[in-house]
Parts: sequence; structure tokens; C-alpha cells
Amino acid sequence: MKIIQLQLYVLICCRAAVSDQLTDPGSNVTINCDLEEDEVYWIFLKTPDPPTVILRSMSTTQSPFYLNKTSRKKYSVQFKHRLVINNVTADELGVYYCMNTDSPPKLSNSTRLHFTESTQLTECHNHTAVEFIDDQNQTQWKIIIIISALMNGLLLIAVIGLVKVFVVGNRKSAEESQLNTDLLQQNQVIEEDQEQLQYATMDFSKLRRNIRSSQINSTYAALNLPKS
Repeated sequence: MKIIQLQLYVLICCRAAVSDQLTDPGSNVTINCDLEEDEVYWIFLKTPDPPTVILRSMSTTQSPFYLNKTSRKKYSVQFKHRLVINNVTADELGVYYCMNTDSPPKLSNSTRLHFTESTQLTECHNHTAVEFIDDQNQTQWKIIIIISALMNGLLLIAVIGLVKVFVVGNRKSAEESQLNTDLLQQNQVIEEDQEQLQYATMDFSKLRRNIRSSQINSTYAALNLPKS
């Protein structure tokens, strides 16, 4: 296959005779081969792709040999190696050759297949419209992405604010509960101190009474003179 492609490159570069054939999308096109050969290759050239061998046509049999299975639905052969292209689309536009299978290789005159000018203008208009629609869709997607990003940013800010409020509230509640606990403990300590102080005061008063009574008794004993 590489040798055939190399031969095709050389032969195509050496030939300049090209005939144009106009067609419309969806129509069937027939291309004639001007070589008087029993077997020929049909070759398709679509720049910048390399030449492609579509099929091998044999005059002894009606069914050609397809080198690519996908070509069966698109190409067929009639009498005298005439190539038939069914339901032409933009993919089939290009230059077609037929070449003999023997040596030295011979290449027929080429046929360039392309659409009519009205069809080309319609395709150009459709392509422009599609590009315009694509640009509009891209613009709309950009706007949607920007709005979504802003909404996500606002949502994130709101969530962060709620988290801060929740955390600060918990901290304040913990501090208030701790402060209440400390106040209760301080009140209990103060009450205990007051009770101890009251107890100490009561004991001191008893002590003072005991001291006074002992003093009185000693004074009275001193005043009691001995009997004569």
C-alpha cells in the first residue's frame, strides 16, 4: 500500500489535466475512467490528506473489491469502470483518479468534484450562522458561569458568617456559664467565711464572760478577810 501511495504522489504531481464536475448535496454522481484496462484502482485525493485507494474494479466481475468497508455504502461501480458516488456530502468532495494495476502505472485524467456556487454560498451562510450561534452560546455560558460564581461566593460568605456567629455565641455562652460558676463559688466562699467569723465572735464573747467571772471571784476572795 505504501508503494501504491508513493506512485500516486509521483503521478499526481506530474499530471495537470483536471476537469471540474459540479453537483448538489445528496445527489448521485458518476465519474468515468478513460483507461482501457481490465482492472483499475479508483483513487480519491482530498488535500491535505494523502491519496486513498477506494476500491479495485474488475471487468470480469460486477462486484468490486473494497479496500475499506465503509466505502461499500458510498461507492459502487458500473460498466466500463464507471465510479458511482451515492448521496454526495462534503466529505466526498475532492479529486478522483483511476489507475491501472500493472506496470508501468498509468493514471487517468482527474475529475474534481465540488458543489455548485449556490450550494457553497448556502453552506457559507450556514457556517456563519452556526458560528454566530456558537458565539452566542459561549457568551451565555460565560454569563451563567459568572453569575454562578458570584452566587457561590455570596453563599460562602453567608456560611462563614453563620459559622462565626455560632462559634462566637458558643464562646459567649461558655464564658457566661463559667462566670456564673465562679460567682457561685465566690458566694459560697464568702458565706463560709461569714459563718466562721460569726462562730469566732460567739466564742470570743464567751471567753470574755469567763474572764470577767474569774476576775470577780478573785476580787471577792481578796476582799474576804480571815476571821479573827
